[in-house]
Amino acid sequence: MVTNRDLFLRHVGQTSSAPLLLDIESAEGVFLYTRDKRRYVDMVSGVSVSNLGHRHPAIVEAVKNQASDYMHLMVYGEYIQSPQVQYADWLTNHLPRGLDQVFFVNSGSEAIEGAMKLAKRVTGRHFIAAFRNAYHGGTQGALSILGDPLYHSGFLPLLPGIRHIRYNREEDLERIDRDTAAVFVEPIQAEAGIIEPENGFLKKLKKRCEETGALFVLDEIQTGFGRTGSLFAFEHYDVVPDIVCFAKSFGGGMPLGAFVASAEFMKKLTFDPPLGHITTFGGHPVSCAAGLAAQRYMEEHHLIEHAEAMGKVYRRLMKHPVIDHMRGRGLYQAVVLKPGFPMGTFIRNALDCGVVLDQFLFCDNAFRISPPLIIDESTVSYSAERLLEAIDRTVA
Repeated sequence: MVTNRDLFLRHVGQTSSAPLLLDIESAEGVFLYTRDKRRYVDMVSGVSVSNLGHRHPAIVEAVKNQASDYMHLMVYGEYIQSPQVQYADWLTNHLPRGLDQVFFVNSGSEAIEGAMKLAKRVTGRHFIAAFRNAYHGGTQGALSILGDPLYHSGFLPLLPGIRHIRYNREEDLERIDRDTAAVFVEPIQAEAGIIEPENGFLKKLKKRCEETGALFVLDEIQTGFGRTGSLFAFEHYDVVPDIVCFAKSFGGGMPLGAFVASAEFMKKLTFDPPLGHITTFGGHPVSCAAGLAAQRYMEEHHLIEHAEAMGKVYRRLMKHPVIDHMRGRGLYQAVVLKPGFPMGTFIRNALDCGVVLDQFLFCDNAFRISPPLIIDESTVSYSAERLLEAIDRTVA
C-alpha cells in the first residue's frame, strides 16, 4: 500500500536528503501529533512562525470569519481591503514615528527583496552591505546577501555589489561608504546561533549609516512580535531602522510578510516606473486577518512578558555537564554544547524523547529553544526534562 511517506518522497520537492519525515495528523497548542499516535513538544514553532501555537482559537475564528467575507480579490494595492488596512494601522501605531507605511508581501524573502529594491530606489546607489553568517532567505536577491558561501556556490552569479562584513566587528564598519545603498542586518543573528550585538554594535552601525547616507535595514523576520521579550528585538538596543522587514509570526501561522518604511520612501515605488514593486497574493486578506488576531491576542494576554519569564525558566532548568552556556532572550535562545558533542545524534534522540528540535544553519554546536509563546511553566519543565534525557542518551 502506498503511504503518505511514499508520496511525499515521490512527488514533493525536497530541501535536503534527510527530512524529519514526521507524518503529522494534527497539532494543538505547543504539541504535534503524528499518525502513529505519538506526541511531540514543538520547540521550533515552524522556525518562529507559530507564536500562538497551533490551531489557536482566536486565529482560527479570524480565518473563518474573513474567508466567509472574501478571500483574494485583486493584485495587491488596487482595492481597499479591511484586513490590510486594519493590520497596517495596528503595526504602524506600534512602530517608531517615521515607519508609517507597510508594503505587504507573502514571505520573508519577498520582504527582503522589496527592501533591497526600495533602498536602491531611495539612494540611487547599488552596493549593499550584509553580514557573514546572516540568513535572509532563498530567492536570488536574498541569497545574495545571505552570509555563507556554501549556500551561494550552486547558484552563481548572484547580484553584484554585495559586501559581507563581520558582525560585532567595529573595524568592519569602515567598509560601509558613500556608495552603499543599505546595510541589512538581523538585530540578533539567528542561524549563526542566536548572536546578540555587543558593546553597542547596532548603535555604532546605525551611526555609520547616518554618516554615509546608507539606509539601516533591520530583518525582524525571526525576532519580531514578542519572541525576544520585546515586541521588536531592535527595542532592546535603542536603534530605529530606516526600513524593517517582517514575516514568519507576522501572519499568525498564515503566509505573510511586509517591509515598512516612511511614506516618503515608499512612494518612490509608485513612479519611474509605476508598479515598482508588485505582488499578486501579498497581503492576502485571510493572512492579514490571522496576523492581526495573533498580535491582538498577544497584547491582551501579555505574552511578551510571559516569553521573557519562560525563557528564564529554561535557563534555570537546562543544566548539564555537556551544556557550555545559553544565549539569547525570551523564547529565542541557543543551548550551546561543548565541542565534539554529536548534534545530529542528539536531534534524533530528542525526537525519540518526544521533542522536535532544530539545528542552526551556521552553528553546529547549538540547538534552538523557540517554542510557542503560549507555553506554560509545566510544559517548559516537561520539555526541559525530555531534552536533558536526550542529552544523557547521546552521551551514553
